[in-house]
Amino acid sequence: MSLTDRKLVVTGGPTREWIDPVRYISNASSGRMGVALADAASHRAGETVFIHGPMEAALLEGKTYRTVGVESTMELLDAVMSELTGSTVLIMAAAPSDYRPAGKSATKIKKDDDRLVLELVKNPDILKTVAARKSAGPGLEGLFTAGFAAETHDVENYARGKLRDKNLDMICLNDVGRPGAGFAVDTNIITVFTRRGARVELALASKRALADKILDLVEEEIAAYTHSS
Repeated sequence: MSLTDRKLVVTGGPTREWIDPVRYISNASSGRMGVALADAASHRAGETVFIHGPMEAALLEGKTYRTVGVESTMELLDAVMSELTGSTVLIMAAAPSDYRPAGKSATKIKKDDDRLVLELVKNPDILKTVAARKSAGPGLEGLFTAGFAAETHDVENYARGKLRDKNLDMICLNDVGRPGAGFAVDTNIITVFTRRGARVELALASKRALADKILDLVEEEIAAYTHSS
C-alpha cells in the first residue's frame, strides 16, 4: 500500500539534557539514520516531517521537507505529539536521553571536590506516551508507529520486549556492537520485528538503502492491516 496519502514523521539524532550552562548529558547518535529515512520518505509520503536533535548542519542542507529542531527529550516529545494525526506514520529513529538532571545549575559547576554527584530523573518514554494517547480515545486509530532499538547485548530479547511494551507496529533492531552498524557511520545492519510476528534481516548496506527497505516493510504492514480489517 502506498504512503502517498500518509503523513510520515521521522525523528533522528540525540537530545541534550543540560547540567549547567556548558555541560550536558547526551549520546553518540549522529542522526544519519533519521536523515536517510526522511529522505526516502520524501519520495513516497504525502508529507514528510523530520524532527531532529542537535546534529551537523551539513546533514540538513538542501532538504525539501520540513525540519523541526529540538534539544531536550521533553521538547522532542512535544514536537512529536503536535504532529500526530490518524493517518500519520511515526518512525522514531532518534536517541532521546532516558534521564535528565533534576535541576540545571545557573552557573558553571566548579571542580572543587574530588567527586560530583548528579541527581537524575527519568524522562517520559515518547513511544509509550504516543501509545497511551492512541488508546485513550478517537482520532489516532490509523496511526502507525515504528521504533528503533540500539542495543549491545541480549539484543533480540530487548527489541521484542520494546515492541510489546511500547505497543509498536514495528521495531528496527540496531546491534551497535557489530562492525559497520551503529552511530556516526553511513552503513547499518537492521533486523525488523513486526506486531504480526515477522522477523526480517536487512544485511549491511548504506543507511539510505536500508531506509527504502524499511519503508517497503511499513507499506506491507499497513496493507496487511487494511486487508484484515
